[in-house]
Amino acid sequence: MKQVIIIRHAKSDQRFWGNDFERPLNERGKADAPVMARRLKDQQIGIDAWISSPAERAKRTAEIFTKEFGLSADEVIFISALYHAAPEVFYDVLGHLPDNLATVSVFSHNPGITYFVNSLVDDVSIDNMPTCGVFAVSAAVSRWQDFARAKKKFLFFDYPKLGP
Repeated sequence: MKQVIIIRHAKSDQRFWGNDFERPLNERGKADAPVMARRLKDQQIGIDAWISSPAERAKRTAEIFTKEFGLSADEVIFISALYHAAPEVFYDVLGHLPDNLATVSVFSHNPGITYFVNSLVDDVSIDNMPTCGVFAVSAAVSRWQDFARAKKKFLFFDYPKLGP
């Protein structure tokens, strides 16, 4: 069994005029990320790997999540291709993971993250993956290279405005 927890970065500072890659979290993002991390932790799912886009807002969100899980920020694996990735990139990243990992979390950006989650299961569709939204699926496969073609099961979808 393989499980994927897809997480969109927390709310970023839209007033930031620098390079988009360096866009930081805003105050709401900094507040939402630990709350959502605790709600994910309450699901009692063991996460074997934390994978993120290296863009500042995704990186910081991943670091906040790992901290809430009692882990070091050094646990996060950064993959440049996840910055504004298309669904095929998500599948490619997952397909190359070591098979000893059962559950992974992936932090990335819109619009690709919305397209990706909508490609996973037929019975659940979302208009927009909200900032700091968490979407989880599982697949009854033993190898990550089989994940893309496998039938997936929707596990849960949570986001800050959904409430506790």
